[in-house]
Amino acid sequence: MSAVFLWGQLTDPDLRALVLGQEIAAEAAVLPDHALRTDAGAAHLLSEPGAEAPGLLLRDLAEAALTRLEFYAAALGLAPAMAELRAGAPLQARLHLGKAPPQGAEARATAGDIMALYGVKPAAAVAARLPQMQVRGAARVRAADAVPAGLRRPAAPGDVAPLARREPYAFFFAVEEHDLRFRRFDGSLSPQVTRAAFLSGDAVTVLPYDPTRDRVLLVEQFRAGPFARGDRQPWQLEAIAGRIDPGETPEDAARREAVEEAGLTLGALLPVAGYYPSPGICAEYLYSYVALCDLPDGAAGVFGVEGEAEDIRGHLIGFDDLMTLVATGEAGNAPLLLTALWLQRERPRLRRETP
Repeated sequence: MSAVFLWGQLTDPDLRALVLGQEIAAEAAVLPDHALRTDAGAAHLLSEPGAEAPGLLLRDLAEAALTRLEFYAAALGLAPAMAELRAGAPLQARLHLGKAPPQGAEARATAGDIMALYGVKPAAAVAARLPQMQVRGAARVRAADAVPAGLRRPAAPGDVAPLARREPYAFFFAVEEHDLRFRRFDGSLSPQVTRAAFLSGDAVTVLPYDPTRDRVLLVEQFRAGPFARGDRQPWQLEAIAGRIDPGETPEDAARREAVEEAGLTLGALLPVAGYYPSPGICAEYLYSYVALCDLPDGAAGVFGVEGEAEDIRGHLIGFDDLMTLVATGEAGNAPLLLTALWLQRERPRLRRETP
C-alpha cells in the first residue's frame, strides 16, 4: 500500500476512477514547498520553497491501482517524486511533478483512451502521441452532442456491443480495429464483425469570400493522400483547413488556420455543413464554413507553419473561375466542392446584403 498525493486532473473523481480502475475515497491535503500554477487552464505542479499546493491524498493505494496511476502519469509526461505532505500528521507520499492538461470533459475522454492502452503499449509510446490523443478526446466530446435522428434509426443503449479494441498503427494518425456486434434492422444483433477506422480528429475548412469583388481565396499544397493513390497531380486546390486543437471551438480553429495558411483575418463565419467525409473508413468529422472578408489584389501569398513543413500557396480567383474548376474536376476534394456548391446557392443573397 502507498500514500499518493493527487492534483490537477486527478482531483476530478470521474477521471480518477477511469485511471485507477475503481472509485477510491480521497481526502484533502496540502503539499508544502510546492506550488500549483495554471497556464491556459493547464495545471503545473513545481517545487517552490515556502509555498503550499492543495490537492488530495490517497492513504492506502493498492499496487494494481498505483501501477495504473504510474502509467497514466508517464503518458502525460509527469515525473515521479516523493515528498512530505500535511494531512493531519506529516506523511511521506508519492506524487508526480510537471504540467498536466486542463480538467474537464476533454480530459476525461482522453484519459479513457489512454487507459484503454494500459497493458497494451508502453507509456512512452502513448506519451509520444499525447497531442493527437487530446485532439481525439476533444472530438469525442463534440461527438456526444445531440444530432437529429428522424429518418434514421435512433441509437439506443445496447445497439452496439463492443467486444475488443486494437490499435495496430499509431503515429501522427492512427488506425483502430474494433470487434463488435450491432443491431440489425430486424431487431437482432449481428454476428461478430471486425471494423477498422482511420483516426485523425475533427477538422475545419473555411473558404474566404469577398462578396464585393466576387472572388474567393483558394490554397494549394502537396497532399499525401493523392500521392499515395498514384495521382499524377498530388498538389490540391482547397479551402483553408486544419485540425481543431484541444480547447478550441471550430470557429476558433478556422480563424487560426486562416492566419497560418493565408495571412487572413476573417470576418463573419457562415456555417456550410458538419459531416463525415468518408464514414465507412474515417472517424474524421469536418466543420465547413464560408468566411466573409476583404480580398484585395495582393492578398494571396505563400504561407504555412515552418515547424510543420507546410508550403502553402494562395490563389485569388473570381467566383465564375471557381465554378469552372469544379466543372473540370481540377477542384477535386469534397470540402471544396461542397462549399463551392453552397456558395453558388447563397451568393446572390450575400452580394445583395453586402453594403
